[in-house]
Amino acid sequence: MEQIKLYRTTGGIYACYKDTYYKMKGEWDALVNRESLFSAIKADIAGLPAENGVAAEIENSLLAPIGSQEIWAAGVTYYRSRVARMEESEMPVGATYYDLVYHAERPELFFKSTAARVAGPGQPVCIRRDSEWNVPEPELTLFINSEGNIQGYTVGNDMSSRSIEGENPLYLPQAKVYEKSAAIGPCLMVPEHPIPSDTCIHMKIFRSGELQYKDEVPISQMKREHGSLAAYLYRECAFPAGCYLMTGTCLVPPNEFTLQEGDVVEISIDHIGVLVNKVRAGK
Repeated sequence: MEQIKLYRTTGGIYACYKDTYYKMKGEWDALVNRESLFSAIKADIAGLPAENGVAAEIENSLLAPIGSQEIWAAGVTYYRSRVARMEESEMPVGATYYDLVYHAERPELFFKSTAARVAGPGQPVCIRRDSEWNVPEPELTLFINSEGNIQGYTVGNDMSSRSIEGENPLYLPQAKVYEKSAAIGPCLMVPEHPIPSDTCIHMKIFRSGELQYKDEVPISQMKREHGSLAAYLYRECAFPAGCYLMTGTCLVPPNEFTLQEGDVVEISIDHIGVLVNKVRAGK
């Protein structure tokens, strides 16, 4: 699959195309918020010199691939997610809501994070101090431009408090939206064609260097289509610089597992890369 990877770093923005790096001109928002983004970036780098020997420098200076964009999220888009939400719900009527939204035409969509609250590669993600059950949720994340068209993809971690959401579905904003509750990276992958349906999401969780959880899932198990999720998000919302949309998860650790401070979450998605974050407790 032909693709370009955009890296946002402390030293500027770099594009990687066919294993060659180019330092891009301009600001992130203007660079990514274009139609036919793959072709546009390919035209940009045609007039730029190759940057040799910068791969290690880029890897060590990565920032979250985001400018002024918001991050939103979709829920209950996989069958396993539906089951998990029903299992965690302390209220029988709450479990019914999750079952209904899984089968409904309208998806569950919710605001997740501003750019200022997002963790990048190697930066800490947080668990809430007032929650007893916290998990990471690995998600293929869409980049959608201001016209509502999907232009790229990144790896997302939708940190979640299952105990708070399970107590009452109306507590979803508190379970999902808090400081460093979202991480994306390591790059924005811009393909010539949409990402293949056999693309796999992988997650590992380590504690004191020991593997605690490992699983993977193809995005073909998702019930919702990416284009439909984007269309619903943009129905009554404008995003002048574009928007990121996490598309839901199917990887759910066992119910007896909860994250602890110091755990390391490693999420990788085929064609995109690996996002690693260490867990810390919130303020």
